[in-house]
Amino acid sequence: MNIRANYTDSTLADLYDPDTMPPDLKKAHLSLDRAVEKLYREKPFDSDHERIEFLLSKYKEMIS
Repeated sequence: MNIRANYTDSTLADLYDPDTMPPDLKKAHLSLDRAVEKLYREKPFDSDHERIEFLLSKYKEMIS
């Protein structure tokens, strides 16, 4: 499902502003975050920063 398609008149900056992010887009991203966590760990990541750091390290391993 492409939730962002519902907001063709909005910029990415508008959509991803934490104060104004549309609830359905936020829900979709939280669902994706949970799916990624289940693929790699039993325990959820403590923060977005930790998740990104982990995924980038996996990517670095993959391309090395």
